[in-house]
Amino acid sequence: MKKILVANRGEIALRIMRTIKKMGIKTVAVYSEPDVQALHVRFADEAVCLGEAASSKSYLDMDKIIRFAKELGVDGIHPGYGFLSENAIFAEKVTNAGITFIGPEPDSITLMGSKLAAKDCVKKYDIPMVPGTDTAITDIPEAQKIAASIGFPILIKASAGGGGKGMRVVEKAEDFVEQMDRAISEAKSAFGDGSVFIEKYVGSPRHIEVQVLGDKHGNIVHLFERECSIQRRHQKVIEEAPSGILTPEIRQKIGEAAVKVAKSCNYVGAGTVEFLLDENLNFYFLEMNTRLQVEHPVTEYITGIDLVEEQIKIARGEKLSFSQEDLKIKGHAMELRVYAEDPLNDFLPSIGQITKYERPEGEGIRLDDAYEEGMEIPIYYDPMIAKLVTYGKDRIEAIEKMKEAIKAYKIEGFATTLPFGLFVMDHKAFRSAQFDTHFVKNYFSKEHAQDWQKAKARNAALLALAHWNANQSKLKVSEIENSNWKKR
Repeated sequence: MKKILVANRGEIALRIMRTIKKMGIKTVAVYSEPDVQALHVRFADEAVCLGEAASSKSYLDMDKIIRFAKELGVDGIHPGYGFLSENAIFAEKVTNAGITFIGPEPDSITLMGSKLAAKDCVKKYDIPMVPGTDTAITDIPEAQKIAASIGFPILIKASAGGGGKGMRVVEKAEDFVEQMDRAISEAKSAFGDGSVFIEKYVGSPRHIEVQVLGDKHGNIVHLFERECSIQRRHQKVIEEAPSGILTPEIRQKIGEAAVKVAKSCNYVGAGTVEFLLDENLNFYFLEMNTRLQVEHPVTEYITGIDLVEEQIKIARGEKLSFSQEDLKIKGHAMELRVYAEDPLNDFLPSIGQITKYERPEGEGIRLDDAYEEGMEIPIYYDPMIAKLVTYGKDRIEAIEKMKEAIKAYKIEGFATTLPFGLFVMDHKAFRSAQFDTHFVKNYFSKEHAQDWQKAKARNAALLALAHWNANQSKLKVSEIENSNWKKR
């Protein structure tokens, strides 16, 4: 490959382009009209405007992206994440245009894009799954019977869903019909597909995912797990690698299960297999994401492997240069998604102009961003500003580095998730690794945040007082009788 187009925007487009350039390959950026001065546009060797702000008229316009790619002599297209990254039609169109799609085969995307089809696909590999239905439910009376047989609480999930859309927890039987109707309606609105299924609701779940890589020669490896349980609205905010609670035995089993899932659909490229972990450390297959994940940097830190570089090498037809036995975990990494959101107002978007922007720096600190002081956070796209990642020899060191990095990262003009990140890093449940996906519901609120701030201020005052008392004799000016200073 001599030239790659990145069909995305923001920090992920910039991050992908850095690796592409490192490999000596030319880059092409695409952008919408509001993104004309974006950093990924300025960084690329070439850039083309796709159209208006609306994603449907720019970043989701498959035919326009492919047309520009052909005109510019592009060899490969990397979709990043979001937008067209898990669109099988786009992958097929790219391939049919004689351009390499840097990602899995369209069939794999289609298969794993349906949670029900994915579950059916992995059945023969005897991978643990949460008790529930194997097919989409449309008959509500029948669904009620199934829910009763599984036992409440249950979870209704959209088959084509993601990001928490089309998902409803039903605590008791009398609420079932209303929640079922809502889930179907939301699934139709979000995905154009009202198919839902039912699962037993795990009360204290942890979200564990495993990174996999597969080449075109049948080799598949896993690159260990990531813990992604700190979420709001079923969407991740803080991730880490490895998990703070998995034993070596469970780590091996969950890694092997992830490889089996990838093999079940003849997976090629970088992908992530997601699992639910219950309070007894039993894991259950959830789904597979057929793309690069937002949180991939924590895996890169603990393995020393550039996942984007591997994606490109695999797309070029190269064999994996390492085996499962070659892969080892070294150290610990944390990632905070820095969103333009107000954590004290239910994490609602808080966009505007960046009036101050100072990046944290130092050993073990990585910042994947795409903004500068004076730029606007556009209202048209995801409000993520950056991924702040830290690395240490162990989990506590990674946490402490994250605290330092958050304090050094200055963003002004609107609210961000930086203070929330500091709150989490300070919380005893997180520091002890004894938390689940209900962390925000159980521990974070406006009142909790205010109490935490008051406690920090009180501790700082007590520390200053203790320091003063300990050093009072050193700081005291002794009185000298023959001094020329006048006594006041």
